[in-house]
Amino acid sequence: MPRFHALTALALLVASLCAPGASSAQTLAYQQPSAAMREVLDAPVLPQTSLSPDQRWMAIVTPRRHRPVAEQARPVTRLAGLRLDAAARGPALITPIEALRLMPATGGAEVTVPLPPGGGFHGLRWSPDGARLLLQRRTDAGTELWTAEVARPSLRRVAGVRLNHVLDNDPAWLGPHELVVLTVPERLGPAPSAGAPTGPTVQESMGKTSPERTLQNLLSNPQDEALFTHLATSQMLRVNLKTGSVRPIGAPGLYSRVQTVGAATALLTERLVPPFSYQVAWNDFATQVAVTDLNGKPLRELARVPLKEGVPVEGVVTGPRQFWASPLADGALYWVEALDGGNPNTKVPHRDRLMRLDAPYSGEARELHKTAGRLMGLSFSESASRAMVTEFDRDRVWITADWLALDGSALPLRWQDRSLRDRYRDPGQPQMRVLPGNGRAVVRQDQGSLLLTGAGASPGGDRPFLDRFDLATQKTTRLFQASETHFEQAVALLPGGQLLTRRETFAEPPNWVLRSGEGFADMKPLTANADPTPSLRGIQRERIQFKRPDGVQLSFWLYLPPGHKGKNAGDARATFVWAYPQEFTDAATASQVSGSTSRFNTFGSTNPLMLLLDGYVVLMDATMPVVGDPKTVNDSFIDQITANAQAIIDKAVELGVSERDKMVVGGHSYGAFMTANLLAHTDLFKAGIARSGAYNRTLTPFGFQAERRTLWEAPNSYLKLSPFLVADKLREPLLLMHGEVDDNPGTFPLQSQRLYQALAGTGGNVRFVSLPFEGHGYTARESQGHVLWEMSEWMKRHTGGVPAQP
Repeated sequence: MPRFHALTALALLVASLCAPGASSAQTLAYQQPSAAMREVLDAPVLPQTSLSPDQRWMAIVTPRRHRPVAEQARPVTRLAGLRLDAAARGPALITPIEALRLMPATGGAEVTVPLPPGGGFHGLRWSPDGARLLLQRRTDAGTELWTAEVARPSLRRVAGVRLNHVLDNDPAWLGPHELVVLTVPERLGPAPSAGAPTGPTVQESMGKTSPERTLQNLLSNPQDEALFTHLATSQMLRVNLKTGSVRPIGAPGLYSRVQTVGAATALLTERLVPPFSYQVAWNDFATQVAVTDLNGKPLRELARVPLKEGVPVEGVVTGPRQFWASPLADGALYWVEALDGGNPNTKVPHRDRLMRLDAPYSGEARELHKTAGRLMGLSFSESASRAMVTEFDRDRVWITADWLALDGSALPLRWQDRSLRDRYRDPGQPQMRVLPGNGRAVVRQDQGSLLLTGAGASPGGDRPFLDRFDLATQKTTRLFQASETHFEQAVALLPGGQLLTRRETFAEPPNWVLRSGEGFADMKPLTANADPTPSLRGIQRERIQFKRPDGVQLSFWLYLPPGHKGKNAGDARATFVWAYPQEFTDAATASQVSGSTSRFNTFGSTNPLMLLLDGYVVLMDATMPVVGDPKTVNDSFIDQITANAQAIIDKAVELGVSERDKMVVGGHSYGAFMTANLLAHTDLFKAGIARSGAYNRTLTPFGFQAERRTLWEAPNSYLKLSPFLVADKLREPLLLMHGEVDDNPGTFPLQSQRLYQALAGTGGNVRFVSLPFEGHGYTARESQGHVLWEMSEWMKRHTGGVPAQP
């Protein structure tokens, strides 16, 4: 038998037969971490701020800190890749707003917006002119629409509106007071009941290649299809917020997107059409794309986008796809068509072309622009003749952006051309503004220039900036950049020349500031958010940079717990290393640093930094680059993460902060995969903590993370990268944690279950914690507390803890 088939057979045999060994399952009551951790975990959440489109008001939103696990335990309907609250016609879980305040953007008294009891308010939005707020309220009977005028902030319910957000949550604005929303049809009737099946479910594939990603919660039978159709069917409803009147538009359908065309003269609609798929999620179902008038009368069908089955890995469907409507008076329609058959492996000079169809939509579309890479985005500007086109070259992992003349009057202006991972050359993103007539966001143009905001990444760390890019001269002028002592992001340049920023330091929480004067040197504080976690102020943080033997520069954030004596002071302690691998095409880009020493130091949830409160040293976000050709980079994955880990440990020991024989490694998702591989292939770490990972790559056979080859194209890499297949070699203690209902592609709970069984069955040292009702991340208060308790106990158990300090 060939080696590949033998190993595959072995993998399947072990996966199906290995048992938990000497260990036995138990149900453990939720445990709580230390009082210090619990205090931080339950600290008040910092408010979120939203600026109105007219830049006159700020909404200050306080979201709920935690949800109870009982809320997550409520019935969930799982269909077509979605997890739904069927009664609410929306996502199963929301984050309710606990408090809402309004404040003038240039400073002044705050006004509280009372939230009526009886449901969970969420989904804050502004009307296009900034004169109104929109909120949704979820109740046991459905999702309601509420509104309030900024001048008189008293919320009122819009009668006759029961929202349907199964497929789309964005309203289409027809003006400052009118919008189109998707609602539950009045005469829809009861949901279909699940009766006895009329026969088996049969799927067939006869010679057609269909490399689908591994997904959960998909449709699986005709009953699922019927229930999905019932829940996803919606009615377009025209709502006047000023008068409260509502009027249906057209007939109900499976609307997945509704967009205003031009000056709100028509609607661009996308509707799902059967047959549905049991292999892909709803957003890859076939769609009918059409433009209609405001009464729902069809003006033209633009395309029937096919079901996305049988498409090459990282490929696209053929024919028209990805549609946009001009937000300006011309009302033109745009879409993309593949020139490579949708296959990224095809060598062609151009992969995509951008098509344009002008009103009244009776003629033929014309080709406007071709892209060498895959066209990813189209952003319109305030000028009807310009738009920004973004494309991505998969082979080089390269991003480019062109300032395009939509009327063909000029050659494209290329203003961004860099590696996707190259943070130092990122020119920033254009500031947008919302058109008051139709609520569409467009690229803001200021006196013939673009305003660009970016992270300002550099070898010295991130220093956010605001630039002016002159389109005529192609010259950039820096208007503002954060100082070396403060992390400060430009939010908006106000019409009067004042600048709104969000400013913070390591010890000061983020607050909004109004800057003015020469060089924006004059500052006026607008908010005064208090430090929610003063107990963390004794923590020390420093970015440490060093190199691995081949010259690739690495770094980590060194966090020292309160009371630590500092570097080289004879205070070496047990240390936790938290990392997440990333792929790069070259060493120079891999060596770039990220982050800022001036970011506010706060954390909660299940952040590994919580272990500082137990006295451990934490090396946070330790860089774990894997450098090479994107096609084959994973062939050296284990060698490179081993070199990274060795260099990280050596540096921490050299600094005098870590004990070499008390290093524990951990990660989440792909970081968990890294953790298991490091324990399986090296003896560098005392123990590991792996959360929500994937460990058997034969279960993700059509690619994972940056791996673009299939299992059958690169069998040796898939097998070598599967710690499950070398479970008998993994002897360091490993704590596995996983959300019981994780539906993230590739990281199904089965991955942790099988690795636990393999380790237990081969005499390994392993503990597996399955968190009820949790997904890829852990959101219930009880779950977060328990995860911290498990991590704390694991560290204590395998490093001996941190001795009491004198």
